[in-house]
Amino acid sequence: MIMITVIIPSYKNHLELLKNLTHNLKFIAKYQIIIVNDSPEKSLKKELEKLPQVTLIENKKNIGFGPSINIAVQKAKSDYILLLNSDVVLEDSSFEKAFAEFKKDPEIFSVSFAQKETDGKITGKNTIYWQRGLFFHKKAKDLSFGINAWAEGGAALFDRQKFLRLNGFDPLYSPFYWEDIDLSYRAWKSGYKILFDPKILVRHNHGTTINKYFSATTVKKIAYRNQLIFIWKNIVDFGLVINHLFFLPYNLIYYSHKKEGFFSGFIQALKLLPEVFAKKDNHSRLKDQQILAMFK
Repeated sequence: MIMITVIIPSYKNHLELLKNLTHNLKFIAKYQIIIVNDSPEKSLKKELEKLPQVTLIENKKNIGFGPSINIAVQKAKSDYILLLNSDVVLEDSSFEKAFAEFKKDPEIFSVSFAQKETDGKITGKNTIYWQRGLFFHKKAKDLSFGINAWAEGGAALFDRQKFLRLNGFDPLYSPFYWEDIDLSYRAWKSGYKILFDPKILVRHNHGTTINKYFSATTVKKIAYRNQLIFIWKNIVDFGLVINHLFFLPYNLIYYSHKKEGFFSGFIQALKLLPEVFAKKDNHSRLKDQQILAMFK
């Protein structure tokens, strides 16, 4: 019986994908595996034809991380989704321990893993906060077991039905960044929970694909654009909305001088404003202030 569907998106870094997949197969071969090739110029059929347990989806055009994952989740046959970036290396099968948390609490949306970076630092537990009219995120101060601000899309186990109920990753954030924060925030608003388990450890070289194929200026512009999209789409508490609008002129002047890409990101976000507001949801179980208070 298939319990997990492992989903691995791939963009151009095919050699790394194949190398890490070969290593990871010893831990995931018994599960359904779906690889989404988001590089239409290079097929992976020949490289994967000898792996019958792998289902290959090849996008006809580059659509970005979130939409690629959504396609795979629709085709998944399991109740749980293990999302792995192509640059993630499993140390063991400890991710299976996350099942216990889902069984304990039916409101669990996702369990995030500890991630060992190339410099030896451990990441994976995060926090969120509101400051001077903007929503920010950062690494949590501790790595103890407990609630997590968001489930990182490259190393976490998800409840598939809840993922589908929330309509998955929002394509507004394509090609990358903030889509996992957005999905997790919507999960919190719906009354679901996200946990971090430090005993589940993977190796993850963050940003290798993005930094290789996108300029630093482009990455910053997309990140700031998506930060603003997130705020305009998700923040509905009246006090926070007023606070954002009050500080917006100041932030435009300050960050445009201090942070490369902020102003151009703002312009790009403005162009998407009709689509952003069309997706705004004012009906949720938890308020913005309640969620933010959990991570103070």
